[in-house]
This record gives sequence, C-alpha cells and structure tokens, in this order.
Amino acid sequence: MLRYVTTNPGKVREAESYLADGSVSQLDFDYAEIQADELAPIAARGARDAYREAGEPVLVDDAGLFVEALDGFPGPYSSYVEDTLGIDRVWEIVHDLEDRRAAFRCTLAYCDGAGFAASPDAVDRGDRVAAAAAGPGGGTDDGGEDDEGGGGEGRAESLPVKLFEGYVPGRVVAPRGDGGFGYDPIFEHDGETFAEMDTERKNAVSHRGRALEKFAEWYADR
Repeated sequence: MLRYVTTNPGKVREAESYLADGSVSQLDFDYAEIQADELAPIAARGARDAYREAGEPVLVDDAGLFVEALDGFPGPYSSYVEDTLGIDRVWEIVHDLEDRRAAFRCTLAYCDGAGFAASPDAVDRGDRVAAAAAGPGGGTDDGGEDDEGGGGEGRAESLPVKLFEGYVPGRVVAPRGDGGFGYDPIFEHDGETFAEMDTERKNAVSHRGRALEKFAEWYADR
C-alpha cells in the first residue's frame, strides 16, 4: 500500500485518479519541514521521515507559487506566506508589477527504503539526518558513493528518494472563483483561475496532476 502523506484528503483523491484503485491511502504524519530555497530537498526530507515512521512506501509533495518578477517568491515559502499574509495581500504585492507571470510547481518525493535504477527522473541520495547521526565521514547512498564526501565503514544508511516534478505556467490576477484552495483564486492559467475550474479540469492541468502522471507511469512498473 502506498501512503500519501498529507492532511488534505483532496490530494489523495487526485492521486487515486492516476493510480490503481485501492493502491493509495492517506497518512496524516506531521514531519518536520526544513527551510530551503527549492522544493526538492524539502519533499525528500519529508519522504525519508515519513518512511521511517510508516515503514511502508510513502509519497510526499511540496508545492509553491513562483512569481517571476519576485525572483520566484513565495516559492517554497508559499504555505507560510499564505498563512501569515493571505492571498489577498500577495495579490496587492504583485498588482503593480508590469510582469505578473508566475508558475505553480510541485515536487513529489517517493521513498520505499530501496534504491532506484537510473532514469531521467531525479533521485535525491543525500540523507543529512543519517549523515549527521553517523558523525564525520558518515552516510552513503544506495550505490555506495559518499553522501557528503566522507568515507569509511559503519556509515549510517541513507534512504534514496525518487523525485517527480510538475509545472504549470500562468499569471497572478485579482481573486476570482469559489473553488480550489490556497492560491487558486489568484492564479490564472489559459484564461481561468484554478478556483474557477471544476475539479476534473483543474486536475488535468495542475502542477500536482502533471507530477502525479509522471509518478504513476513509473510506479506501475515498480
């Protein structure tokens, strides 16, 4: 059973539309979210922590709104910015910008305790928690290469994480629509905000849906 780590059952339903019936279930696990300038290390760390907790294959996602004229802000800090400022304030910040182009990005991180064959999709092999626990020279990836450049026997096991990315371009607009969640009302793609789209339409074009499509294709042969 694949466990999708989230408190949002809507994400699980979206995943179910790409995966075989009954193959995925929700796991409500509050992993520590590290601070980083990119989505991948945040999702990878969450997947490792969740796998250690569940002992089953897990899927973790991290997503954000990246505004081009703001050097990608709020990006990985999107959830914090939404909670502290709110999407109306974000719209006010972007409103006077000449260029309001933006993108929703999502990184899915999968971990099942085993290694992965080479493929075009990225694999994060750096387990900072295991390396720190092992002390100087600790930590290796699944291929036996040094995690942080250290060497020697007795190094802590690191957990490789498979990464899948989804991206959808658009622009920031004044809030419209009653559906969705988060930044959906201020993100317009192809003439509609995500909050104006029905669930089927949004899932078909969303950043998370595109990442899930890649993951499902790969996972079918796992």
